[in-house]
Amino acid sequence: MADPRKGPGKDLRQESPDLESVNRLVLIADGNTGRGRRLAAACERAGVPCVTGPHGAAALEMALSERPGLVVAQVDLPLVDAPKLAEILRANPRTRRSRFLFLGGESGAGSAGPGDLQLPAAADTDSIVRAIEELIGRQDRLDAVDRAAAEGEPVQGDLALVGLPDLLSMFQVNRASGRLRLDYAGEEERPPGVILIRDGDVLQAETGATSNEKALFRLFAWRQGSFAFEPGTIDEPAFIATTTRLLIQEGMRQVEEWDRLSTKLPPLDARVKLRLRSGDLPNIVHPLTQEVLLLLELYSSVREVVDHCSFPDYQVLRTLATLDDREIVEVGRVPVPSSVQAHSEDADAGDLHALFNDAQLRRLQEWIGTGPGEPPAAKLIVAGSDPEALPDFAFLLSGIPGAVLTPRMREGRVRPNDLETIGTLDAGSGVRLEFVHVPRSELFAPIWALAGHRALGTLFLLNGRVAEAADRVAPMAEVLSDLPRARTFHVAMLRKGERISPDELRENLTLIDEASLFLLPVESAKAPIALLRGLFSRVVP
Repeated sequence: MADPRKGPGKDLRQESPDLESVNRLVLIADGNTGRGRRLAAACERAGVPCVTGPHGAAALEMALSERPGLVVAQVDLPLVDAPKLAEILRANPRTRRSRFLFLGGESGAGSAGPGDLQLPAAADTDSIVRAIEELIGRQDRLDAVDRAAAEGEPVQGDLALVGLPDLLSMFQVNRASGRLRLDYAGEEERPPGVILIRDGDVLQAETGATSNEKALFRLFAWRQGSFAFEPGTIDEPAFIATTTRLLIQEGMRQVEEWDRLSTKLPPLDARVKLRLRSGDLPNIVHPLTQEVLLLLELYSSVREVVDHCSFPDYQVLRTLATLDDREIVEVGRVPVPSSVQAHSEDADAGDLHALFNDAQLRRLQEWIGTGPGEPPAAKLIVAGSDPEALPDFAFLLSGIPGAVLTPRMREGRVRPNDLETIGTLDAGSGVRLEFVHVPRSELFAPIWALAGHRALGTLFLLNGRVAEAADRVAPMAEVLSDLPRARTFHVAMLRKGERISPDELRENLTLIDEASLFLLPVESAKAPIALLRGLFSRVVP
């Protein structure tokens, strides 16, 4: 990819804005005629030409004839209120570039768009004039970008002076095509962002390993740094279907909400963990909440959960804050350095050397020893969707204290159609688990129910895409799920670099809603007992 920061082109950080590039006329639309006259006089003293209108109808007529660069409008303007006036003018090609300064109303009530501002109704004249000068200066800089892009030249600028919402809005109006690169300039090091635009529409966005809408909304929060736009034909496919107008509105809303609630949101570098056992979690059906809870089985910092979740950062943080308030998760409020965090994770894995806690062991003892004819061990059925799933699971199982694989399993001689015990686990306090491999092939359908009789549960090990793997074990799962006291669990075996995509999560909401889907990274840095503890806690009756 060509780097739009290099080569010939205009650098707007070094270029003085052309003050004649914008229609500097200001239209003041204010039903409070006294305030309107005072503001007009102050603008004239500041060298800003202006006209006034006492109501929305007059302002609309003036705007269409004069095409002002800026409209200062009272939100509850008589006849045609300011939000409606803005909507009409933005839809008209002659006035669509006009900016708005709204006076009064709640934040956002004036339909403020990219490049607009809103002030309280009680704002004094000097504050309003300063805001007018700020908006005119912002439009000057944006026009310089517009002219350079229209000439087909690469152009650079400062994000503190021309923000991403302004840029995307301008590209949309002008139906521009090209690559927009953003470089962050804060204390924290961040990978650059790249946005592909065709005919004014955002097609793709990327920053680091994050892409598309999630990446775009993350870039909206960058207020310091630089941008570089390289006009040109974009042939890449579109991965973002939402209109640019709606993307800008949502991005600005998220940034505003993030700013407003920043003190209440979890710090990105904080530790986070579930307070409850997986089996005690409420039956939550919202896909975002389900995905966050699944990720908490794998990750222990807020940043990791945010980075790996498919939903926008702000939404993930709001969800974690809500779960923290409901005491479903526990968020550490003091950021933890990465080196300390890694050490803590190792310590956790070493200290919690037991797979089950005392209460779980007591329940397993009762389950094993209740009534005559009970088996001397709790039987767990294991079935793999693919030949590789069983060896991967056995590899993790072998790393747990008290687990012993059978010789054939250790030597890799158990085949997909072999019905046999693959290992045992001495969990302590007289509790022993026996793992029995039952083939999923329909040739063995007559023995599925017999094998599952009085089993503690069934683990369906899934390799590859979850939906396809779940379909392969579905006939067996249906039979075993109908047994008395049946308990079935689907375990996605994730190899290094593999992850479940957002589409897969949405396709498998049934498994998520039933709390039967677990993610198990086979080649994780975590100790096997830390990975398997959440799964086996669900197996406990």
